[in-house]
Amino acid sequence: MSRSAASANRADVYTRITSEIISAIEAGASNWRMPWHHNGSPTTRPTNVQSGKRYRGINVLALWAAADSAGYADGLWGTYKQWNSAGAQVRKGERATTVVLWKESKPKHQDGEDEGEVGDDDGRPRLFARAFWVFNRAQVDNYDPPARPILPEDDRIAEADRFFSGLHIPMVSGYHDAHYRIDEDRIYMPAFGSFASPADFAGTLFHEAGHATGAKHRLDRDFGKGFGDRARAMEEAVAELTASYVLADLGIAHHPRPDHAAYIASWLKLLKDDSRAIFTAASKAQQAADWMHAQQASDRNSVHQGRAAA
Repeated sequence: MSRSAASANRADVYTRITSEIISAIEAGASNWRMPWHHNGSPTTRPTNVQSGKRYRGINVLALWAAADSAGYADGLWGTYKQWNSAGAQVRKGERATTVVLWKESKPKHQDGEDEGEVGDDDGRPRLFARAFWVFNRAQVDNYDPPARPILPEDDRIAEADRFFSGLHIPMVSGYHDAHYRIDEDRIYMPAFGSFASPADFAGTLFHEAGHATGAKHRLDRDFGKGFGDRARAMEEAVAELTASYVLADLGIAHHPRPDHAAYIASWLKLLKDDSRAIFTAASKAQQAADWMHAQQASDRNSVHQGRAAA
């Protein structure tokens, strides 16, 4: 197949994938979750170590903010007493994060007898807040979590590793989350074993590589002027579409995974006043994916030229 024919075929695949993602978003894509640290840590919402329940409301924002500020890689939280009950010990000097539990008071009986902790003369229930102080798993010692499967290195997808290698984008493994630093032109990734599946690892890696394609010395992608404060949402949509396209190209996922649609939907909420945002993102993502394929061709040409010179 010629290079132009291959490019046209990819364009058809990308159009189909984009259409499927749009349909999933319109149908109501489910909540996105981080694909790494599947062993009970960051998911859609922070989780309590004792009850296993996810925190709600303002507590989610408070715990997300605390985790982001301190660099916690885990979404598991508990009070001092709850950690002790789990056999763990909060380290000396660790600072707690405040969460609030809202409870509903029961009204008094008409005869004046109090039926609940807090009574109200008008007979109507009232909400009252009780503060609790919780610590992250990263702040405790001797916690022995339930055994969870760890993804073995043997499960790595060789074709995905080879394709990424051809991009020549620096990558550091073993970090607490996945991100691309434009000032270093470097991708940071969690360890392979912390992902839920090989496809999750590949999808995350190519999402970050999608961000890297926008660097000035590559595609010089900039949404700043046209999109203002929505630029980050556009960039995230581009990166996730790029990952979805590349997974299809490599035969890892022939159809967009539900988490791709959910992730893009979470950012498109910021773009709701621009009906063509998804199509702009798709166009930029196709450029990114095409650039990645072009690097593979350049790599092969360099190898051939080196062998000819030898």
